[in-house]
Amino acid sequence: MINSEQKLKFSPLHRLQWEEAQQKYVILYPEGMVELNQSSAEILKLCDGNHTLPELVAELEAKFATSGLTTDISNFLTVALQNGWIQYA
Repeated sequence: MINSEQKLKFSPLHRLQWEEAQQKYVILYPEGMVELNQSSAEILKLCDGNHTLPELVAELEAKFATSGLTTDISNFLTVALQNGWIQYA
C-alpha cells in the first residue's frame, strides 16, 4: 500500500530509459531489464521526487482526459515499490 502523503522517486539503483530497438521504455538494473507498457512508463516518469500519489493521479488523469485511475496507479506503484523500482523521497 502506497503512503499517499509521501513523494515518490525512481530508485537510484535502476534506470528508466527509452529502448529504441523495442520501441518502449524499460527499467535497467544490474540483474536485467523489465519492459514496460506505455501506462507503466508514464507513471514511473512522474516518480521524480516531486509527486505524491494524489498528485501523480491528478496529472495523469488530466494528461489522458480520464478519471478513476487511483486504484490502478496505486496498485502498480505498490508493485513497483515492492520490486525496488521506486522509493519514498
